[in-house]
Amino acid sequence: MKPVNVGLLGLGTVGGGTFNVLNRNADEITRRAGRGIRITHAAAREYDAARLPGLEAINVTDDAFAVVDDPDVQIVVELIGGYEPARDLVLRAIANGKHVVTANKALIAKHGNEIFAAAQSKGVMVAFEAAVAGGIPIIKAIREGLAANQILWLTGIINGTGNFILTEMREKGRDFDDVLKEAQALGYAEADPTFDVEGIDAAHKLTILASIAFGIPLQFDKVYTEGISRITREDVGYAEQFGYRIKHLGYTRRTERGIEMRVHPTLIPERRLIANVNGVMNAVLVNADAVGPTLYYGAGAGSEPTASAVVADIIDVTRTLTSDPQNRVPHLAFQPGSIADLPVLSMDDVETAYYLRMQLTDKPGVMADVARILGEAGISIEAILQKEPAPDADRASIILLTHRVLERSMNAAIAKIEALDSIHGSVTRIRLEHLNVN
Repeated sequence: MKPVNVGLLGLGTVGGGTFNVLNRNADEITRRAGRGIRITHAAAREYDAARLPGLEAINVTDDAFAVVDDPDVQIVVELIGGYEPARDLVLRAIANGKHVVTANKALIAKHGNEIFAAAQSKGVMVAFEAAVAGGIPIIKAIREGLAANQILWLTGIINGTGNFILTEMREKGRDFDDVLKEAQALGYAEADPTFDVEGIDAAHKLTILASIAFGIPLQFDKVYTEGISRITREDVGYAEQFGYRIKHLGYTRRTERGIEMRVHPTLIPERRLIANVNGVMNAVLVNADAVGPTLYYGAGAGSEPTASAVVADIIDVTRTLTSDPQNRVPHLAFQPGSIADLPVLSMDDVETAYYLRMQLTDKPGVMADVARILGEAGISIEAILQKEPAPDADRASIILLTHRVLERSMNAAIAKIEALDSIHGSVTRIRLEHLNVN
């Protein structure tokens, strides 16, 4: 059987890793795919040829559309990133009847519905395992390995940069800004780190996970997104005193009222396995009705870890090139006609527990006022920690943990607490999840 010809768009970190893994493991890949897979074309404006032995044997151009339009290319691998021109390239490849593999989480989260509809009409596949959690095969695990289950909820550390920052803050008592500069120096964070530290990258990935878990359309614009830039080392330390760790989690859950999709800093019990995922590593915890909780851990980024997922997708596509398009694994786990347009809850309608930190005047009756406001809102206090003021200071820090309550109720209570003359500055609020699996 003739080898499959692949056109590679991008020869950067992931593109270079994909090129090298395919070449280095060619024999093993052929044994698994049933036929050879070879990169015959590549498009890149800049690349380091010294890192890519064998590149001289293929056609390299700076025109990605020329690769997409080449009749000899059967699978297009999009590793450029971003929304455009990636969207145009992928849709053009589909229109040309070519299968697509991509690691582009932003593209899938925002334009996936359009892309998958186009692929369905043309009878081609779009594979995107590397779009979430790098080398961890979480898409395949949920879509295929857990196909017998109803997914109840899933949560994940799905951005390595944020996890590195929070780990350093906890282990070394460092400030956010200090660790962010180191993350940038190490290449973990971009010069503009907004996508990572403000949760946008994680929201892209959570959009995809929620869709394949619950069979809903991709809805990136409905993900509640909050970053870690306001987390202080004091918050990290206080959480530890209560037996919790702060992680930047993506969380999605099916409720009777609809689907929760949210990304935000979260206190989780330190005894949970996912609480002990440190550095730049990723992990996804899935709770399903039949199998119970399953945890997936590994490198969430990097050249060859991500290339591992890209090449696995290329092998999957190769295996199904001659199969009936109607009997392939659906892009979003559920058959296209069975996608359910369930409502996505606003953050106001989400119920969770809370960590609250506030500075108040150190005098009798102030804490009673805070407790009264919380009580009137139906918010029960689970634990309280008071940090004694420094000598001659008139302000004390109070840290509270609450039981579960609607966000709407907590918003109203915080507004009333902040209006008290005895409260100084804003109330710091971090959500808390116990991640119980019963």
